Amino acid sequence: MALIEKIHHVAYRCKNAKQTVEWYQKYLDMNFILAIAENEVPSTKEPDPYMHIFLDAGGGNVLAFFELPTKPEMLSPADANTPAWTQHLALKVDSVDTMMSVKARLEADGIEVIGPTDHTIFQSIYFRDPSGHRLELAANTATDEMNQALDRVKWDMLNEWDRTKKAPEHARWMHDGSGKIGEH
Repeated sequence: MALIEKIHHVAYRCKNAKQTVEWYQKYLDMNFILAIAENEVPSTKEPDPYMHIFLDAGGGNVLAFFELPTKPEMLSPADANTPAWTQHLALKVDSVDTMMSVKARLEADGIEVIGPTDHTIFQSIYFRDPSGHRLELAANTATDEMNQALDRVKWDMLNEWDRTKKAPEHARWMHDGSGKIGEH
């Protein structure tokens, strides 16, 4: 039995709580499930008013945000040494068709969407929420054979990466366009 049952919630900062709730409802059909607002931080007792909002991301998953009006303006969701594409929240959808309908809805309102990107085992699109957080919608496309092949090489890949800091070739089939599963 695993120590962790599931992720209770994931929290990010947002620029505007109301705008964030409305955006996630409109584009990703997430229900607004809870708001907590206090004038001091419960854990540290620091005086700092905040609005903490919680959204239902499906399957018992909760996405939360803090609006912090007394803090300097949020400049970027990532630090200066981390590329903007790195830190993101990937959300699973049931199909490529669902993903593409969300893409159309976003683009119809002028929101830039990158993709779809074919990762062989899933397809995805990328876009940003009103606070600048990078989001990914992903639709799985892997076969059982693909998943088993990746499972067989994961430790070898990780150990090679740890030694060399160069991309291992164990799962080259995912990126070479051949689609042929093979060992390195």
